[in-house]
Amino acid sequence: MKLGVKKLSSAVRLALSLGAVAAMGITTSAFAQNAGNQPAAQNSTNAQTSDQATPQKAATLQTVVVTGSHIPRVDLETASPVVTVDAATIKASGKLTLGDLVQDLPGVTGNGVNPAVNNGGGSGSSTIGLRGLGSNRTLILIDGHRVLNKNVNAIPANMIERIDVLTTGASSVYGSDAVGGVVNFILKKDYQGAEFSVNYGESDQNDGAQQGYTFTFGQTSEKGNIMAGVDYNKSDSISAASRKFSANAVTLTTTGHGALSRFVGGSSSSPYGHIQIPTTGPMAAQLAAAYPGCASGFLARNPTASGANALTDYHCYQNSGPNSDKYNYAAVNLLTTPQEHTSLFVLGNYNLGDHVTAYMDAYFNKTSSAFSLAPTVYGTPYGASLSAQSYFNPFGVDYNGVDGAQFNERLSALGSRLTASSNTNGQIITGVKGDITLGSHDWNWDAGLDYGHTSLTLMVNNLPNTGPLYAGSGPSFLNAQGQVQCGTPAAPIALSACTPFDPFNLDSPASKAALAAAASPALENYLQIERTIHVDVSGGVFDLPAGTVQLAAGASYRKDYLHSVVDPLLQVNSLGVCVLGSQCTGAVQGGYNVKEVYAEAFIPVLTDLPGVKSLNVTLGDRYSKYNNVGSTNNAKLAIEWKPIDDLLLRGTVAQVFRAPNLWELYAAPAVSADTVKNDPCTGYTGNPVNPACVNVPTDGSFVNQNVAQNLQDTALLQGAVPAGVKLKAERGKTFDLGAVYSPSWAPGLSATADVWHLYLNDAITPIFTQSVLNLCGADQTYYCQFIQRIASGPSQGQIASNFVDPIVNLGNTAAGGVDFSASYKLPQFDRFGQFTVGVNATYLKYYNVNTAPGTPANTTYYDAGHFMPNGSAQAAACPSGPSGTGPTTGAGSCLFPRWRGQGYLNWQSSNWTASWRMRYIGRFQMGSLDPSQDVHPAGPGLDGLVLKYGATVYNDISLGYNIEPLHTRVDFGVNNLFNKQPPILYANNTLDSDTDPLDFDVVGRFFWGRVTVTF
Repeated sequence: MKLGVKKLSSAVRLALSLGAVAAMGITTSAFAQNAGNQPAAQNSTNAQTSDQATPQKAATLQTVVVTGSHIPRVDLETASPVVTVDAATIKASGKLTLGDLVQDLPGVTGNGVNPAVNNGGGSGSSTIGLRGLGSNRTLILIDGHRVLNKNVNAIPANMIERIDVLTTGASSVYGSDAVGGVVNFILKKDYQGAEFSVNYGESDQNDGAQQGYTFTFGQTSEKGNIMAGVDYNKSDSISAASRKFSANAVTLTTTGHGALSRFVGGSSSSPYGHIQIPTTGPMAAQLAAAYPGCASGFLARNPTASGANALTDYHCYQNSGPNSDKYNYAAVNLLTTPQEHTSLFVLGNYNLGDHVTAYMDAYFNKTSSAFSLAPTVYGTPYGASLSAQSYFNPFGVDYNGVDGAQFNERLSALGSRLTASSNTNGQIITGVKGDITLGSHDWNWDAGLDYGHTSLTLMVNNLPNTGPLYAGSGPSFLNAQGQVQCGTPAAPIALSACTPFDPFNLDSPASKAALAAAASPALENYLQIERTIHVDVSGGVFDLPAGTVQLAAGASYRKDYLHSVVDPLLQVNSLGVCVLGSQCTGAVQGGYNVKEVYAEAFIPVLTDLPGVKSLNVTLGDRYSKYNNVGSTNNAKLAIEWKPIDDLLLRGTVAQVFRAPNLWELYAAPAVSADTVKNDPCTGYTGNPVNPACVNVPTDGSFVNQNVAQNLQDTALLQGAVPAGVKLKAERGKTFDLGAVYSPSWAPGLSATADVWHLYLNDAITPIFTQSVLNLCGADQTYYCQFIQRIASGPSQGQIASNFVDPIVNLGNTAAGGVDFSASYKLPQFDRFGQFTVGVNATYLKYYNVNTAPGTPANTTYYDAGHFMPNGSAQAAACPSGPSGTGPTTGAGSCLFPRWRGQGYLNWQSSNWTASWRMRYIGRFQMGSLDPSQDVHPAGPGLDGLVLKYGATVYNDISLGYNIEPLHTRVDFGVNNLFNKQPPILYANNTLDSDTDPLDFDVVGRFFWGRVTVTF
């Protein structure tokens, strides 16, 4: 294996010429969640700390607020299972953004977004979904405060001291969204000095270059502290054509258990057309003779032909095989999207007196990015038509998708669809805090205001204004001057008013000119604002023999608002189409408010008894009242028992909930491309009556043409309010039982194990065309209102483009598994230095989703150990999160391997440091070995097939050296050292790059260097 020494040395030299830093360490301890409210923890080891202190002992020990609780504690290990990523780990990873690092943690799985998601992402964002529940069910905090933006790439890395990841439900502590867990970004405190760093890296394919620059300054005095900084980083895009695994849309097909075939496939919408052969009209008999036995029933134009002769200029459209006519869209897509992040932050506190402090934490981020998709599609499924009287129509029948034939194609002359995004985010956390003494107990108080906003602007390019194209597709004729003119000889339309368009020959100069003239950029802007007012208190209430009973309580008022402005060219009409075609959406506006109160009590029950070194109980409850979805109570019970000093046994039972977000409530109709595998109305006779078959002929002849041809239907995905749906909050419970062992006979060794279970009901989810049809046909008549079918003509009964995909409460999820961690700081070796080794792993025992419990339409998906392909029925259950422009986003598929893990080995000797980090993704499969679990086909068209994939292991290394006389540290590293390639999951199973870009590395071996100078 060649490690590319030149690339490594050049990356280091470039970094040396500028300046950055690194080290390594992942621990499994909990630390202070809000050091702004309490003194920061001084000990950052992962050893288990002392018992709950007596009042006399507490006077000499620091208390901290641990992520997962509002109670100040002496103990760092509590009932809350927390994984901590410290600043040294962040630097040693070579990652420029926090999302790239956190998404590698074992507890993060399922659907989401990162810069490697081109189709379904593309805004430079990274989101976090713990326990596979999606980013909607993972709460993001900064110093214990809820933040509006779920894009963790917008958080400046150089203001972060560490990241606490709580892997259990915490709605009683934090409210909505804390279902799968919480990611708490802890800010640096009392920073003194200045630091400048520079980072540069690139892949061994000479692409994907990354550069980063940070400057941090802090000053501390007796009156307070201020810290400010800048974080700028930029990453170049990588073309999908530059990697073998993603250069082609490779499709895998089979029939039942028959032979497999693999070919370069893609989309049926190709530049040479997908044109239905008319079975009626003046050319029907001649066409049948010219193209005998054409199985697809569609034609494609020969590349060198003009398309004017219906009998010789076309050939039978091939859906598969070596001569497939499908369009390879992969070659023009992006493997990773470009991103540019600029962040500014100011953190400060000022002592107004001995017991009162004012504080403010503010940061601003601007992210610029883009995503690129294959040229737009055009045709009758998207509102286009071609008159039988058009000069360019050689088939003599109307093509309109309603009462005529159909066609679809790819407008390659326009170029790739390019959407540039500019996203600005701001967050201010400000207030006053202090402490008072009530009787013999100290109390802390905090009153503040949190404000967050995010503004996303999209510039959509290379989409056609379909108005002129539609007008030019009507009747036309050759006039006396030899020019094709709109209208008829008896009723001509002036050349200046209409340009004839030939959709069957996009290579002609006239068609290219018409498309160029129709290209229209369009703007979208989305604004979200969140305001929170809060008051919190905590302190001792009274003393028991085992210690002090402590109480934390608080109240808050939060208001969220969403507003968008969308170019009229992009706004969808009632028929599900818009002027600019394939990216139809709509304006949105709405908001809600919530009032909340909470209380949490820590009760030390027993201490210093035989078999009971300590026994503590924590009780908590939160009441939340929303103005739109009602009220909810969520409680928790946590127990900590230390039978001996070295062992902590812990357990938590908690209620969790998630209120619908603004996008789920108010999202305007937007075009959704849905896959329908089985139309229950095929062969419909009307006996018995099926309400899902409105407008379907009852003579038994009906066949859903898109199902027969494996094409997608067009529908309108929209929020609950526009769809007329009344949403309620999701509700559930979490159960955790674990142990922490830190043996006194082996100082530096610590191990944890936690068994967890989660149950969630009334899932807020979009349901797509197939599910709506199934539910309506299973006597769930509520869903029949969303069905729209063509009422008359040759296409009678086909799915109409204004079919509604609503967001509803439907389904439940049950998941469970075991988390493991262990770390050992070996004794110091004078000759060999200091070694630390550790592992962090998660085993997913089960992840079961019921799509419609209690109804005949219910299907249970057993997701553990499976990859859910895009376009399959079970992929609709893949959890997702808001995209900034709509209710759902992500790669359209999700992976739930049973095992995920990380391992690390760190070394330090004098001024040298080195680290090795391993990431493990366990084996998985597409398809099910159990025929009764027919819910996991290996992808569309692959029923009955099981595809098995082995485990994937990534290795990262880094080496650093402190140049003490120059106050400089130099680091370099290699990520994906052995250039491990991602598994091929095939284009018919994925939206992006023939693989899963959320879980697997698509860049390959990557070299980086960093230099940091301190002042």
